[in-house]
Amino acid sequence: MNKLDIVNAIAAEAGITKKQATIAIETFIEEVGMSLQKGKKVTLVGFGTFNITKRAARKGRNPATGAAIKIKAKKVVKFRAGYELQDRL
Repeated sequence: MNKLDIVNAIAAEAGITKKQATIAIETFIEEVGMSLQKGKKVTLVGFGTFNITKRAARKGRNPATGAAIKIKAKKVVKFRAGYELQDRL
């Protein structure tokens, strides 16, 4: 399922236009991104939680040459599914 499929499903289920559904999805994505950027956790009860974690610097290998490389520390987004979502699977 991609963004267009989600827009079509929301438009059909909610009885709104595809343009309105697109605006709603884009606003949702933007707000989740802004909250995560500020270091806040985003929780949708029953669906799941988005949060930011720090990944430590580590050593790796270049697969083409086999040479050792340093991988920088960075922040990554993690998603943990809620119980209701897990029960559907």
